[in-house]
Amino acid sequence: MQSLKEVIQKTEFFQGLEDRHLDLIAGCARLVVFQPGEYLFKEGREAQHFFLIRHGRVSIELHIPPRGQVMIQTVGPGEILGWSWLVPPHRWRFDAKALTVVRAIRFDGQCIRTKCESDHTLGYELMKRFTAVMAERLQATRIQLLDIYGTGSKTG
Repeated sequence: MQSLKEVIQKTEFFQGLEDRHLDLIAGCARLVVFQPGEYLFKEGREAQHFFLIRHGRVSIELHIPPRGQVMIQTVGPGEILGWSWLVPPHRWRFDAKALTVVRAIRFDGQCIRTKCESDHTLGYELMKRFTAVMAERLQATRIQLLDIYGTGSKTG
Protein backbone atom coordinates (compact mmCIF):
# COMPACT_ATOMS: atom_id res chain seq x y z
CA MET A 1 0.00 0.00 0.00
CA GLN A 2 1.25 3.48 -0.88
CA SER A 3 1.87 6.13 1.73
CA LEU A 4 -0.02 9.44 1.54
CA LYS A 5 3.21 11.12 0.48
CA GLU A 6 3.61 8.69 -2.43
CA VAL A 7 0.03 9.26 -3.58
CA ILE A 8 0.36 13.03 -3.25
CA GLN A 9 3.65 13.28 -5.12
CA LYS A 10 2.24 11.39 -8.13
CA THR A 11 -0.50 13.96 -8.75
CA GLU A 12 -0.02 16.75 -11.25
CA PHE A 13 -0.85 19.47 -8.71
CA PHE A 14 2.02 18.51 -6.39
CA GLN A 15 4.58 17.45 -9.03
CA GLY A 16 7.87 19.29 -8.80
CA LEU A 17 7.65 20.08 -5.09
CA GLU A 18 10.74 19.34 -3.05
CA ASP A 19 10.72 16.11 -1.08
CA ARG A 20 10.82 18.01 2.23
CA HIS A 21 7.73 19.99 1.18
CA LEU A 22 5.88 16.79 0.29
CA ASP A 23 6.69 15.49 3.78
CA LEU A 24 5.23 18.65 5.34
CA ILE A 25 2.07 18.47 3.22
CA ALA A 26 1.55 14.75 3.86
CA GLY A 27 1.74 15.48 7.59
CA CYS A 28 -1.42 17.59 7.23
CA ALA A 29 -3.37 14.94 5.27
CA ARG A 30 -5.82 12.13 5.95
CA LEU A 31 -8.05 9.84 3.89
CA VAL A 32 -11.80 10.53 3.73
CA VAL A 33 -14.83 9.00 1.98
CA PHE A 34 -18.13 10.65 0.97
CA GLN A 35 -21.33 8.96 -0.18
CA PRO A 36 -23.39 10.13 -3.20
CA GLY A 37 -25.39 13.25 -2.30
CA GLU A 38 -23.20 14.05 0.71
CA TYR A 39 -21.75 17.57 0.86
CA LEU A 40 -17.99 17.96 1.18
CA PHE A 41 -18.62 21.60 2.10
CA LYS A 42 -21.35 24.26 1.98
CA GLU A 43 -21.16 27.90 0.92
CA GLY A 44 -20.75 30.34 3.82
CA ARG A 45 -19.47 27.80 6.32
CA GLU A 46 -15.96 27.87 7.74
CA ALA A 47 -13.34 26.62 5.26
CA GLN A 48 -10.48 24.85 6.99
CA HIS A 49 -9.40 22.22 4.48
CA PHE A 50 -9.04 21.25 0.84
CA PHE A 51 -9.19 17.93 -1.00
CA LEU A 52 -7.31 15.89 -3.53
CA ILE A 53 -9.94 13.73 -5.23
CA ARG A 54 -8.68 10.15 -5.69
CA HIS A 55 -11.87 8.44 -6.90
CA GLY A 56 -15.34 9.64 -7.87
CA ARG A 57 -16.90 12.92 -9.04
CA VAL A 58 -17.84 16.06 -7.15
CA SER A 59 -20.22 18.77 -8.30
CA ILE A 60 -19.23 22.37 -7.54
CA GLU A 61 -22.48 24.29 -7.14
CA LEU A 62 -23.64 27.83 -6.53
CA HIS A 63 -27.04 28.97 -5.28
CA ILE A 64 -28.50 31.45 -7.77
CA PRO A 65 -31.89 32.92 -6.81
CA PRO A 66 -34.49 32.17 -8.17
CA ARG A 67 -32.93 29.22 -10.03
CA GLY A 68 -31.66 27.41 -6.95
CA GLN A 69 -28.57 25.23 -7.07
CA VAL A 70 -26.61 25.51 -10.32
CA MET A 71 -23.75 23.17 -11.17
CA ILE A 72 -20.71 25.24 -12.09
CA GLN A 73 -18.20 22.46 -12.66
CA THR A 74 -17.39 18.87 -11.78
CA VAL A 75 -14.06 17.62 -10.51
CA GLY A 76 -12.71 14.12 -10.45
CA PRO A 77 -9.67 11.96 -9.84
CA GLY A 78 -6.38 13.81 -9.57
CA GLU A 79 -8.02 17.21 -9.14
CA ILE A 80 -7.83 19.65 -6.24
CA LEU A 81 -11.05 20.86 -4.64
CA GLY A 82 -11.26 23.88 -2.38
CA TRP A 83 -9.31 27.11 -2.14
CA SER A 84 -11.36 29.11 0.39
CA TRP A 85 -9.20 27.78 3.27
CA LEU A 86 -6.40 29.94 1.88
CA VAL A 87 -8.22 33.28 1.63
CA PRO A 88 -9.53 35.12 4.72
CA PRO A 89 -12.17 35.07 6.09
CA HIS A 90 -11.87 31.34 5.28
CA ARG A 91 -15.49 30.79 4.24
CA TRP A 92 -16.58 28.49 1.42
CA ARG A 93 -17.64 30.38 -1.72
CA PHE A 94 -19.41 27.38 -3.30
CA ASP A 95 -21.05 24.08 -2.35
CA ALA A 96 -19.39 20.78 -3.21
CA LYS A 97 -21.50 17.62 -3.40
CA ALA A 98 -20.45 14.03 -4.07
CA LEU A 99 -22.07 12.76 -7.27
CA THR A 100 -20.66 9.26 -6.71
CA VAL A 101 -18.77 7.60 -3.89
CA VAL A 102 -15.78 9.90 -3.43
CA ARG A 103 -12.48 8.84 -1.96
CA ALA A 104 -10.20 11.78 -1.27
CA ILE A 105 -7.31 13.09 0.75
CA ARG A 106 -8.33 15.95 3.01
CA PHE A 107 -5.66 18.49 3.92
CA ASP A 108 -5.94 20.55 7.09
CA GLY A 109 -5.80 24.19 6.01
CA GLN A 110 -4.54 25.55 9.33
CA CYS A 111 -1.76 22.98 9.35
CA ILE A 112 -0.76 23.92 5.78
CA ARG A 113 -0.96 27.69 6.48
CA THR A 114 1.29 27.28 9.53
CA LYS A 115 3.85 25.33 7.51
CA CYS A 116 3.74 27.95 4.74
CA GLU A 117 4.40 30.71 7.28
CA SER A 118 7.45 28.78 8.50
CA ASP A 119 8.66 27.92 4.98
CA HIS A 120 7.97 30.74 2.52
CA THR A 121 9.27 28.70 -0.40
CA LEU A 122 6.53 26.14 0.25
CA GLY A 123 4.01 28.96 0.64
CA TYR A 124 5.00 30.51 -2.68
CA GLU A 125 4.84 27.17 -4.50
CA LEU A 126 1.37 26.40 -3.13
CA MET A 127 0.12 29.94 -3.81
CA LYS A 128 1.12 29.63 -7.48
CA ARG A 129 -0.71 26.33 -7.76
CA PHE A 130 -3.85 27.46 -5.93
CA THR A 131 -4.00 30.68 -7.94
CA ALA A 132 -4.36 28.52 -11.07
CA VAL A 133 -7.16 26.51 -9.40
CA MET A 134 -8.96 29.74 -8.38
CA ALA A 135 -8.68 31.16 -11.89
CA GLU A 136 -10.08 27.95 -13.39
CA ARG A 137 -13.04 27.87 -10.98
CA LEU A 138 -13.83 31.55 -11.53
CA GLN A 139 -13.69 31.11 -15.31
CA ALA A 140 -16.06 28.12 -15.08
CA THR A 141 -18.41 30.23 -12.96
CA ARG A 142 -18.27 33.07 -15.47
CA ILE A 143 -19.11 30.74 -18.37
CA GLN A 144 -21.99 29.16 -16.44
CA LEU A 145 -23.41 32.57 -15.50
CA LEU A 146 -23.17 33.72 -19.13
CA ASP A 147 -25.17 30.63 -20.12
CA ILE A 148 -27.80 31.49 -17.51
CA TYR A 149 -27.98 35.27 -17.82
CA GLY A 150 -26.24 35.96 -21.15
CA THR A 151 -27.88 38.33 -23.56
CA GLY A 152 -25.81 37.39 -26.55
CA SER A 153 -23.77 40.60 -26.44
CA LYS A 154 -20.05 40.70 -25.80
CA THR A 155 -18.37 43.13 -23.46
CA GLY A 156 -14.97 43.58 -22.47
